[in-house]
Amino acid sequence: MKVLLTGAAGFIGFHVAQRFLAQGEHVLGLDDLNDYYSVALKRERLRLLEAQERFQFRQLNIAGHRSVEAIEAYAADVDIILHFAAQAGVRYSVQNPFAYVDSNVTGQVAVFEVAARLARCPPVVYASSSSVYGADEAVPFTETARADRPVSIYAATKRAGELLAHAYADLHGIRSTGLRLFTVYGRYGRPDMAPWLFTDAILNGRPIPVFNNGEMLRDFTHVDDIVDGVVAAAKRILEKPAGTEPIYNLGHNSPIMLLDFIAAIEKAAGCRAIMDMRPKPAGDVVRTCADIALAGRDLGFRPRTLLADGIADFVGWFKAYKGLR
Repeated sequence: MKVLLTGAAGFIGFHVAQRFLAQGEHVLGLDDLNDYYSVALKRERLRLLEAQERFQFRQLNIAGHRSVEAIEAYAADVDIILHFAAQAGVRYSVQNPFAYVDSNVTGQVAVFEVAARLARCPPVVYASSSSVYGADEAVPFTETARADRPVSIYAATKRAGELLAHAYADLHGIRSTGLRLFTVYGRYGRPDMAPWLFTDAILNGRPIPVFNNGEMLRDFTHVDDIVDGVVAAAKRILEKPAGTEPIYNLGHNSPIMLLDFIAAIEKAAGCRAIMDMRPKPAGDVVRTCADIALAGRDLGFRPRTLLADGIADFVGWFKAYKGLR
């Protein structure tokens, strides 16, 4: 099988590529290697992927004006498209909203245009986000919720991506599955996310910002469990010949209080955090929790990684990556 993977040098895309390569598949990777965070980290992920002969890579901005033609030529014979390229980060979307529209909306259109133009009309599995639930108060979040009250530009663009997928299904018969991912963490994670920021600060004796007095609940989900869900979704859509594919929540279904999350890092790091209590930022939600019954039924999705184990694994990787003892 040949897979086209956008966002191959990103956190989740990298892990998805590793899994498919380990299964003997061919992966054609795309990434623009933008500098939203460390390009060196992205190149390190790529170095590990390019060491495998079934991986090919092309640097490309999928939201560029000529991206559709370029991707179409690069991926003429792919069996499936896994779309994980995105401008990530809820808080940064307040500062630079146009970057999110370009990447998450225009990029989504480009990917689906490619699928519509290719002779095989490959199905698409794409990353959405738990952020689409926005101000919804009923938890756990279920896929049947309206999800029409986003509280950040990022969330609005990811919801727009879901609606675009529906439009392409009606217009061109493109089958797709959206995956609403809940607070993913793990090895090679993003430097702008809490696990990295907190671990780095705790190990170096710097204060960490703790929003809303630590009374934030997040459904932290280890990247290995997320990849299990991605693989299962890809398998299902390839084996199912027709029909509308649902959107799935991929989360742990056991939200963790922010203070407990910090305590897990303290334990793994072997030192205490210095906490700088701050108010809740604009665009953040107080709690997330995934109803994963549908993913369990259709995909056999069963998250297995306990937070303590996942955090210990991340902190161990972080120390090695930074050359710390």
